[in-house]
Amino acid sequence: MMVADTDVLIDFLAGIEPIASRVAEEIESGLATTAVSRFELRAGVRGVAQDRAVTGLLDALGVLSLDSAAADAAAAVRRKLERDGVGIGMADSLIAGIVLAHGATLLTRSRRHFARVEGLRLADWRAWQSDQPALAR
Repeated sequence: MMVADTDVLIDFLAGIEPIASRVAEEIESGLATTAVSRFELRAGVRGVAQDRAVTGLLDALGVLSLDSAAADAAAAVRRKLERDGVGIGMADSLIAGIVLAHGATLLTRSRRHFARVEGLRLADWRAWQSDQPALAR
């Protein structure tokens, strides 16, 4: 399962190509996001037009919740990264925990940021610019 991070969804909403077209294809294949990214998108809405666009996008995506397993995974991520002095913040720790708990792959522009999370599979959005396979660690 592919899970889109907030930054990729913002690019989609902004119509940034080729990301927007490829995200549209992934939506047809069952693209999901996290409850945290849903919150971030909804919290950033400015105006009626943006609200409609964000609502339409979120209605088309599956949304993975922060359940007990995801919360535990997120806490482990946060503890380890903070202990190592390379924390990624609360929201991104939660996103990583949700993705890990679901055994999914995260599609994000923040690869260097999320690469700190042991065991987290990342999709390489840059590969989409050259039609290469999107899955990479």
